[in-house]
Parts: sequence; C-alpha cells; structure tokens
Amino acid sequence: QVQLVESGGGLVQPGGSLRLSCAASGSTFSISTMGWYRQAPGKQRELVALIFSSGTTNYADSVKGRFTISRDIAENTVYLQMNSLKPDDTAVYYCWQRRGGSNYWGRGTQVTVSS
Repeated sequence: QVQLVESGGGLVQPGGSLRLSCAASGSTFSISTMGWYRQAPGKQRELVALIFSSGTTNYADSVKGRFTISRDIAENTVYLQMNSLKPDDTAVYYCWQRRGGSNYWGRGTQVTVSS
C-alpha cells in the first residue's frame, strides 16, 4: 500500500522559510514522478512543483526562484524548501506521487504565512 506522509508545515512570518518533507513507501520511488500541490481556502488545488524520475524539476510561476523541490532517493523522501514566503503561500500543501499509472496523495500539511 502506498503511503505518503508530509511534515514540516507551520506558522511563519512573511519573508521566512520552511522546509516540507514527504516520506514515501514502496520500492519504486526513484522511477516515480513526485510533486507538491497546495490548496488555499475557497480555491482549487494547484501545482506547486514537480520532480521527474530524471531529476528534472518544474515549478509554478508563482513560486519560481523562491521554492526548491528535491529528493533523497536513499531515504524515499521528497522535500520542498520554501523561502521568501508570502501570505499568498498560505495553504494546505499536499505531497503527490505518480506510480504505475495511478495518482497518490498525502493527507496534507498546513502552511500559514502571517505576521
């Protein structure tokens, strides 16, 4: 059974930083596409960042230059380093994995950017 467990969310002031982690179960981590999505209150879930099995990354325009997605294959973990956070980044952040033609989601972690 696939499990994705996020951690690292919290409350941070504007301009601050947070690092989210997503621990994935299973042996196909290195050949999976992983990503982070977010959903703010009253809004649709949106893509934040992707990392492909090749290591290539892709970002939403709103986070380019501020967020970095990375992975540790040995630890089956994907990270999202978030810098220069803004109030508009406030949302529940979800880890996502594409594996074997199916989509898998974590339960989400809350990120709140407020002074």
